[in-house]
Amino acid sequence: MKRRLLFGERMLLGDGKEPFNAVIPFRLRGTFTLEHIRRALAQIQHKHPWLRALISYDEKNVPWFEVPETPVAIPVRILPRQSENQWQEESRKEWHLPFNYEKLPLIRFVWIKGEEVSDMLFAFHHCLCDGGSAMAFLYEFLQVLDNPSADIGIENPILGIQDVVPSAILKSRRQQMKAKLIGRLAATAIKWIPVNKKAVERQTDYLIHWKLDQKVSKQLIAYCRSNEITVNTFLSAAVLQAFKKVKGAAAFNKVSCPVDIRRFATQIKEDHIFAFGLMIVVSSDHKLGFLDNVRSMQESVERKTAKLNPYMTMMVMESGHDALNNFTKLLKNGKSSNDCMFSNLGRIQIPHQYKEFTLDTIFSPSVIGPLGNTTTLVTSTFRGEMDFSLVGSEGYLPYVEALAIRDEVMKIITLQLEYLAVS
Repeated sequence: MKRRLLFGERMLLGDGKEPFNAVIPFRLRGTFTLEHIRRALAQIQHKHPWLRALISYDEKNVPWFEVPETPVAIPVRILPRQSENQWQEESRKEWHLPFNYEKLPLIRFVWIKGEEVSDMLFAFHHCLCDGGSAMAFLYEFLQVLDNPSADIGIENPILGIQDVVPSAILKSRRQQMKAKLIGRLAATAIKWIPVNKKAVERQTDYLIHWKLDQKVSKQLIAYCRSNEITVNTFLSAAVLQAFKKVKGAAAFNKVSCPVDIRRFATQIKEDHIFAFGLMIVVSSDHKLGFLDNVRSMQESVERKTAKLNPYMTMMVMESGHDALNNFTKLLKNGKSSNDCMFSNLGRIQIPHQYKEFTLDTIFSPSVIGPLGNTTTLVTSTFRGEMDFSLVGSEGYLPYVEALAIRDEVMKIITLQLEYLAVS
């Protein structure tokens, strides 16, 4: 089984020399054996062909996912658990460790082994899949780790754009011409956009992690519901205000927000291993008060989301493989135009109680790569607690400023919930 990488996957893969890795850490209470872990990993590999895939190149130097006849097991690294925050150090290590994807799968596993508590990490190349897919195979891993006879099914994998874009659209001559026209215009524009000769020096990468307890998390969700806004928009507004407060005139007033393509393209199932995403950009109106601004932003988010067209977007991108190098160069060397990327995975629908162990927590994923500004905030909610992972690099956002932005976001949340309590 094999398929050519899509445009977005090739962009994330790059030349393979610079990692673009994502890490999902989680904490289990219980006792485990390496045999049980390897068996569970083998079972999720058996379900998902692309978790077994290597990458090969054809005569035109185009990369392909290719599943070998004899599967290569997911590599496992084991180390003794010495502290509560050790998973953060290991996450940073995994960011910087390239995948030898011509010989090994694009995924690996880290077991920070304790007597009663273990922290575990899935690290994977971002070209393999997105956070939604990763949460699906994490849930399956936990199922078969607890019960090896559990039926997690077999994935019917996506083999190309034809498995995502409906045939009537993909084969429409009008849609094909439109996609090629937009693609050519974009490719021409990208070619002539001035870029720096060198990319920004990232310097030291860092991870800042924090949580909201169940009480505050519940209050924040209630606040958003009562004001008919989403938690995602509230937090986007808080992040933008925090950047403005900390960076002043140097803030861009722009946050990029990924939108799950599964909301629009029902052909992509929850458990598909797939990396393609959609994106919108949100900004604040600093002339408005916080709540009025969030309501205005919510209207903007809904308008922009309604205009998203995943099928045309994919067709345009697939028509532009010859522009990949120029596009990658623009992302790497072009001037930064947004403050950060903000991704909210929402409530993670994974049970915490199993027969053989307890899933104590899932820490929000982290991801970092070479394509421009690395500043990324990921949040998720598990067992009623909102969890935040802020990733950045000194060359883009100094660590002291990132800490100040975190503190400012927390001040905004506290202040708004105090208003709610008074009202």
